Amino acid sequence: METAAIDIFNHCLPPRFVEAAQAAMSKPLLKFVRAVAHPGMKDVAERLEFMEEYPGYRQVLSLASPPVEAMAGSDRSPELARIGNDEQARWVANHPEHFPGFIASLPMNNPEAAQQEARRAVEELGAAGVQVYTHVNGMPLDAPEHIALFELMAELDRPVWMHPLRASTVADYPGEAVSKYDLWWAFGWPHETSVAAGRLVFAGIFDRWPDLKIITHHAGGTIPMMEGRIEAGLALMGTRYAPEHAEAAQTELKEKPIDAFRRFHADTATFGSRIAIECGAAFFGAERMLFASDFPFAGIGEALQASEGMGEALHCGNARRLLKLERS
Repeated sequence: METAAIDIFNHCLPPRFVEAAQAAMSKPLLKFVRAVAHPGMKDVAERLEFMEEYPGYRQVLSLASPPVEAMAGSDRSPELARIGNDEQARWVANHPEHFPGFIASLPMNNPEAAQQEARRAVEELGAAGVQVYTHVNGMPLDAPEHIALFELMAELDRPVWMHPLRASTVADYPGEAVSKYDLWWAFGWPHETSVAAGRLVFAGIFDRWPDLKIITHHAGGTIPMMEGRIEAGLALMGTRYAPEHAEAAQTELKEKPIDAFRRFHADTATFGSRIAIECGAAFFGAERMLFASDFPFAGIGEALQASEGMGEALHCGNARRLLKLERS
């Protein structure tokens, strides 16, 4: 099994950030409580023990969900993000042979502070890029107040990692209180990725910044499997709406939708699914596919096994180039 790999999407919760988050939350969030309890999530020594089983394996760190804007209001979220980024940078500085970089978290419910923290994290802390979620407390990423962040990241020439987010309280059908059988997670999260990506595409984000790099989690959600629906189906966009909803199909996009969707990057965090990784690579291109495990929510070994034999570029080379980790 190949073990030389740069894992670009795994998660941590350093102790100082955990303490700050617990103090900021008005009530405990179940997702946060469960995340903290995962082995290797907040204990760096425990994490290194897992990693030592795979010589040559390294991690680019990112904070685990929920996002800081779900844990604190716009007045406190900037400081919470700052603490999280400072702590990740400290892990990187203390263990550079294991952690070649980190991804900054942003207080997206405070757009001005989010841009300031993105610049600080990249220029002062050396962050490889920033992490956003597929919505901001229920509001879309293509809202005018958030578009400026993508412009900044294009200017800084650093990637944006897009993590899916959907709650169990988003019910499957009207009249139900929660989604059943974990379907909000199993199918809802890939759907969230695809919808958020589509909203950015039709907002014309790649027309404005064609070199902008956005990395989608879990092999691009459902996008790779929808190639035909994107290419042929969306060619008829607007014909399916009632006349009173015609504005819903108005778009700023200039290039073909299929070409814009192929501009995204994707990772291999598929809970061990080789088929999903191959589908993602076939759609986005091998040069836009990057190794990831989703540790500690998923195993390092199963991620390596699922992508075994798929080449140095996928496991290391694309990450070095995209994240500017040439010295790693």
